Amino acid sequence: MLEIRNLHAEIDGKKILNGLNLTVRAGEVAAIMGPNGSGKSTLSYVIAGRPDYEVTAGEVLLNGVNLLEMAPDVRAAAGLFLAFQYPLEIPGVATMTFLKAAMNAQRKQRGEAELATPDFIKLVRAQAKALKIDPEMLKRPLNVGFSGGEKKRMEILQMALLAPKFGILDETDSGLDIDALKIVAEGVNALRSPQRGFLVITHYQRLLDYIKPDTVLVMSKGEIVKSGGPELALELEKSGYKDYVGEAA
Repeated sequence: MLEIRNLHAEIDGKKILNGLNLTVRAGEVAAIMGPNGSGKSTLSYVIAGRPDYEVTAGEVLLNGVNLLEMAPDVRAAAGLFLAFQYPLEIPGVATMTFLKAAMNAQRKQRGEAELATPDFIKLVRAQAKALKIDPEMLKRPLNVGFSGGEKKRMEILQMALLAPKFGILDETDSGLDIDALKIVAEGVNALRSPQRGFLVITHYQRLLDYIKPDTVLVMSKGEIVKSGGPELALELEKSGYKDYVGEAA
């Protein structure tokens, strides 16, 4: 599914990722935890193709195809989705217009016909209802005036509509109260399947109470320095990262 080999990346001449290796198999959820500044969000940006990060070595393979050779929109059409820690507000762009444009852009990249408007509206309404998104939100500009929880639900709605092969959640739990956290987690869990993988980036065990990971990885100084099962997240919750922050070369 997703395989990262010897990945090195920097921004403005500062090295952030230092030979990172990672494998997430189809059907798996891998959780990455680590202290601030360890490179977790940078990893998500590099995979998605954010242009201000320079990859100096390594590969990022999705089902055997190197994503680093693709433009960001082509990566998305190939089945990659990134849910941001801080989703942007886009004044003047209607939410439904954005959703339809995103879906049809990916369909066009794959050589598929555009969705007819009635089919699109039916699909959005069904997914929004499942995520307990107020229909009034769909009538507003994208994320404008939304609470933190509403923005995160909108991210999960986008993911549900685009149905990616691989989803990356960059600290999706940031700023969520417990009710919003449960709703977001339910939306992610509904998308779990043997053909889809997830990389969940988080600081806290509480998200992993609701999105159960298959593996937990500790990241420090741009490398994966420890891996284990779900029990590793519980250990980190109790003891913090002091045993791992010095392990990276």
